[in-house]
Amino acid sequence: MNTRLRILNIIFFLLPVLLWAQPYGKTNIVDLALIYHGGVHRDYPWTKEKFLPYVVHQDLSGRKNWLFDGFLFLEFKDGKGRNFAPGYDTLNARRVEWEWLIDRHFEKGKALLALNDAIEDCIQLMGSAPHFRHKVVIGIPSPIRNQKDWGDLGSRTLDFSIIEDRIAASSWYIKEFLTRFEKEKLPYLELAGFYWVDEDISDGKEILIPIGDYIRSQGYKYYWIPYWNAPGNFKWQDFKFDFAWLQPNHFFNNKVDDSRIDDACKKAQEFSMGMEMEFDDRALYRANENKRFRLDTYIDSFIKNKVFQTSAIAYYQGGDSFYKLVNSADLKDREMADKLAAEIIKRKGKKKYKQLIQE
Repeated sequence: MNTRLRILNIIFFLLPVLLWAQPYGKTNIVDLALIYHGGVHRDYPWTKEKFLPYVVHQDLSGRKNWLFDGFLFLEFKDGKGRNFAPGYDTLNARRVEWEWLIDRHFEKGKALLALNDAIEDCIQLMGSAPHFRHKVVIGIPSPIRNQKDWGDLGSRTLDFSIIEDRIAASSWYIKEFLTRFEKEKLPYLELAGFYWVDEDISDGKEILIPIGDYIRSQGYKYYWIPYWNAPGNFKWQDFKFDFAWLQPNHFFNNKVDDSRIDDACKKAQEFSMGMEMEFDDRALYRANENKRFRLDTYIDSFIKNKVFQTSAIAYYQGGDSFYKLVNSADLKDREMADKLAAEIIKRKGKKKYKQLIQE
């Protein structure tokens, strides 16, 4: 066998190994907690007390450690009949609801202000600030195609059958939010960027790139978390998102085989995406429809597939399920919270954190 052929054979056999050794997607947010907030249908207000266990985790032995470094605030509907993304309610949100959502994010004692206060309290508790900044990402309401009743901007009524009007509405929202964020002066929060709330590209493919360009022109990044088989999920870079996490969509349906998580890990690695971990109140030990074993599978699969070692991770928790695990009177729930938190805490060591982020 000649030298050239020998080299080609070596490459052929090593290529799968080399590809598997590639890192998962990286961003400058290592562990992003999804915070559903805004709609009046939510019965778990995000107060300072609610945020505390997300900022610092105290395990069953009493040890305290910094936990999540990122928080995504997003909402699909206002709970009063209007939606902020296609298909979640009967009517589409108008400018007045978009303005209302911004006000909800800056409500005294809740949401962003509460998170800022929680971090301040935790710095006092821990004796010093963490080596990382706590970052927030803000969901953008979708300017839903063909909507006619959104309202006026400047001297005219916007028509969302016109691409430019949809872009104008999104740019207005981003600018309004930035003005409010600057005004509030929240010293413990760093605004990282904005999030496309719609989980596929079907309604937004014509406007995603210019909206992302506007976000970047303001000095921020553009994020997305598509579902497993979402249109456009693996073409996220073509639509110029700065970063995307992939939903395995395994937790919710027992008919979905555990191999789905392995498949999602491989796809995320192939397309330079982060991973999403998923659970809700059914992960609680005494839940009527108990899915604790599904959360266990996520954690174990992420360990097996080296996700915790190499990947940015977003955490879908239904509503406030992690808080419920931490504060449960049932030891089994506290143990589950500790199991998940232990993996996150490992990622917060200064050396490990630097390896996980991409500035």
